[in-house]
Amino acid sequence: MTPFSVFLKNVLATTYGKWFNLVALFNPAYAGKLAFETFIKVRKGKVQPEQQPYLDEARHSVEIVNGSRIQTYQWPGTGPRVLLIHGWESNSFRWRKLIEVLRNDNFHVIAFDAPAHGYSTGKILHVPLYGECVEHMVKQFEPKYVIGHSMGGMTALYHAHRHPNESVEKVVTIGSPAEFEAIARSYQQMLGFNDRVLNAFDRVIYDEFGYHIHEFATPEFIRGNPKKGLLLHDRLDLIAPFHASEKVHQAWENSTLVPTEGLGHSMHQEDVNRQIVEFLKN
Repeated sequence: MTPFSVFLKNVLATTYGKWFNLVALFNPAYAGKLAFETFIKVRKGKVQPEQQPYLDEARHSVEIVNGSRIQTYQWPGTGPRVLLIHGWESNSFRWRKLIEVLRNDNFHVIAFDAPAHGYSTGKILHVPLYGECVEHMVKQFEPKYVIGHSMGGMTALYHAHRHPNESVEKVVTIGSPAEFEAIARSYQQMLGFNDRVLNAFDRVIYDEFGYHIHEFATPEFIRGNPKKGLLLHDRLDLIAPFHASEKVHQAWENSTLVPTEGLGHSMHQEDVNRQIVEFLKN
């Protein structure tokens, strides 16, 4: 990203914020609706030309979830089934290195593109919608293990809370956020809108999902969950802070926290992937 493109992105973001502030003077509820619609709109993550050959070889079925056509992929194996959940504005290609390691140990790998991502249709995404997609995949493919990166990890823990089941035995999260309030505050800071807009945004969230911003937190979702968990997180992660996984670990009795340093947010490294496979096998 060039310096000019960064500048342009920042200008556009603050323009949104100023518009929300202005609207909130006259109609706070509508300002909250605008902030919510802007927040959940997906702007990138579709399959790129260099990603097509890899994904096209594994394209499996199209599942219909809440009106979206969700593209699924399978890499067959004789071992247990593993479901992969990618992060925000990404797609199933991000798992290619982990898939290779999983296949070497004969795991049966299943992945899917979130709504508005990859080959899937749609324009928006939020955790509850993503959770419904995960529930559909769990029922359809019956995975024994679930692995989520970033927003995908947050969704995996939300799904475990929202749709309790005995079929999934272990959950792995990689660089995942924990508290929606922190995400909302970061969104507010990035766009520069005021607390009047934030409060209206909170009301929209509550009306839509039954949670206030401060109540939507994976440490609370996972508390008391009997499943085994592995939490991988880099201490220097600039996208999702490390303390997010610390809080989840404190609340989740059967979890193991593995901190790294200098691996970034994506964490594609071979050592990370080997630790995931060993956790699933043992």
